[in-house]
Amino acid sequence: MAKVTGIGGVFFRSNDPESLYRWYERHLGITRQPDGSVMFRWGESGETVWAIFPQDTGYFGPSGQSFMINFRVDDLDALLANLEREGVEIDPNREDYPYGKFAWIVDPDGNRIELWQPPGAGPTDFTT
Repeated sequence: MAKVTGIGGVFFRSNDPESLYRWYERHLGITRQPDGSVMFRWGESGETVWAIFPQDTGYFGPSGQSFMINFRVDDLDALLANLEREGVEIDPNREDYPYGKFAWIVDPDGNRIELWQPPGAGPTDFTT
């Protein structure tokens, strides 16, 4: 069964992302990548991106939600097919990059959720 295998990212909005990044760097020692994100690596089990977006970002969809979770998945196409059969709201847009495939769904509370299948991931790449 296609499923979530971990948290790929946590993203949230800020009125002043630069100032907030500096606060996290100063007080918690969190260091940004050149693209502005923070990458936590968990050995061979994966990585989690933590990023602050401007308050007016459209990336979180039209709901106005203050955060968005990215879930790492083992088989994006199979999971989306299952979700479609179950009537889950699915954004028709898809993105494919060298670092993985992306899709978005909406939970019953209207929260946009990002799904990410890393390169090389597939239904047999993860154990339960």
